[in-house]
Amino acid sequence: MQIIQGLKLPRPVFEADVSQGGQEFGDLPDWNLDDLYTGEEAPELLSDLNWLEQACQDFASKYQGQLANLDGPSMLACIEENEKISMVAGRLGSYAGLRYYQNTVDASRAKFFSDIQDKLTNFTAPLVFFSLEVNRIETADLEEMLKHAPLARYRCIFEKMRKMRPHQLSDELERYEHDMSVVGASAWNKLFDETVADLKFNINGEEMGLEAASSLMSEQDRGVREVAAKEIARVLGTNIKIFTRVHNTLAKMGEVEDTWRNMPTPQTGRHLSNDVEGEVVEALRNAVVAAYPKLSHRYYELKRKWMGLDKLQVWDRNAPLPMEENRLIQWDEAKSMVMNAYHDFDPKMAELTEPFFEKGWIDAGVKEGKAPGAFAHPTVTDVHPYVMLNYLGKPRDVMTLAHELGHGVHQVLAAEQGELLSSTPLTLAETASVFGEMLTFQKLLSNAGSQAERKILLAGKVEDMLNTVVRQIAFYDFECKLHEARRHGELTPDQINALWMSVQGESLGPAFEFMDGYETFWSYIPHFVHSPFYVYAYAFGDGLVNALYAAYQEAPEGFEDKYFDMLKAGGSKHHKELLAPFGLDASDPKFWDKGLSMISGFIDELEAME
Repeated sequence: MQIIQGLKLPRPVFEADVSQGGQEFGDLPDWNLDDLYTGEEAPELLSDLNWLEQACQDFASKYQGQLANLDGPSMLACIEENEKISMVAGRLGSYAGLRYYQNTVDASRAKFFSDIQDKLTNFTAPLVFFSLEVNRIETADLEEMLKHAPLARYRCIFEKMRKMRPHQLSDELERYEHDMSVVGASAWNKLFDETVADLKFNINGEEMGLEAASSLMSEQDRGVREVAAKEIARVLGTNIKIFTRVHNTLAKMGEVEDTWRNMPTPQTGRHLSNDVEGEVVEALRNAVVAAYPKLSHRYYELKRKWMGLDKLQVWDRNAPLPMEENRLIQWDEAKSMVMNAYHDFDPKMAELTEPFFEKGWIDAGVKEGKAPGAFAHPTVTDVHPYVMLNYLGKPRDVMTLAHELGHGVHQVLAAEQGELLSSTPLTLAETASVFGEMLTFQKLLSNAGSQAERKILLAGKVEDMLNTVVRQIAFYDFECKLHEARRHGELTPDQINALWMSVQGESLGPAFEFMDGYETFWSYIPHFVHSPFYVYAYAFGDGLVNALYAAYQEAPEGFEDKYFDMLKAGGSKHHKELLAPFGLDASDPKFWDKGLSMISGFIDELEAME
């Protein structure tokens, strides 16, 4: 509950569509984490640990019980001290987390990660008082402090904290929850990560990890896709008890905390942390569900016809079209595709991405034990972001590169806000990433040499958008159902499987039938474990970017400056304030229809090609 960011952890963000691979795609870059620390025993790391322990104790000694008596300049000094503590803790946590995600099955990295978590939790425990005391300050007294102009820029920090006033616990319980965190959700998260990393799949005599196996479901050969899907189902089924235990435990932990905090719904905490109103999320969810027939149902019926099938199976969902070449894209070509698209929008975009490629800010290759998916982690504002990929040369991997570099640009620009104001709520954190994808797609589309190539590009983009919007809202509905059902008792694997299947047919439509075993595919998706209810942020970001891109097309003059200003704001402004310069308002239900109409328009064009 304190301001301090504490342990900053990267979040794997995509349902991965990548496979085993390596140097056949060129010289794939690795991270150079030296800008954080040069090693576990680096003098700077040990010095920061010692400093942090003392700084947290000194902060508590100086300010505990005194916040209500501070004037504006004194509160500003307090905030700035907190910000420095947050910076050092974030640096330590980022380094430990990034090393761990490079190889989650390496025992020494796992131990170091765990040890850092323990130390950060213990060191920052004295700071638990901070937000609790801030929320006990009388509103009139806080407003008097905020008349001090340099402190006023932190107003949104205080406002976000005070939204938690109805939900905060006693000082003792907040301290207990803080101290128990390392053996709570974070421990179950690590168990999940290590279990997934250890999964082995035997496909046509070759043993591989989840990344490799899942990628085979997007191969041109339908027989290969089927074998991969059934092997994934078999392995997940074998391990379903442990995944069920993880989800049961985390959902129950969430329920207990929600009850103590008087949260009206399991989703409320996520909405508060995202600084978004529940009714806005509900409007988004309802708009997407209502659009299933004109979006996913309509597109997958087209795809069924293109593939000459009576029904699509789950292994056909991300399959290439029959006329699509099974071409692998070299790393240098992928870099050029994205950099050219960024440059055409604004040369500054390309300049901001160049260091990612040149200075070891990207870890791209698939490696044994490496975490699945992809992410861009901001680390701390006096360093720079790091991007993780599992690059295997497929067109979707190029879009993932564009996506994560969009995050990276956003994080670099927002860093000027400082440690406490740079972090963007999840709902807006996807803006730059999805916009980067859109720029790259539009660049490729404009260069299409034939109607067939245009069709392939459009179909691929529609599938990505359906994965981002329709699929993620279906995920969100699944999570809502799971957490609600868990409140009535322990859930069996069959019960969770049934909840999963209840959203699959609804979202994907009548073109599909589902193989035996698909009901377990909920079990490996990291979002449900690491960040409950995270997934609607993808749909939020896609809808927002579709509306933004439409605004760009309608009035390109001056758009770039407004766009960069929005990214630079980081977490210092509410979504209403950030979108106002573009004439957009996410609280208007019609806003989401505008975003969804772009997907529908692409499908219209595909239908017109028939």
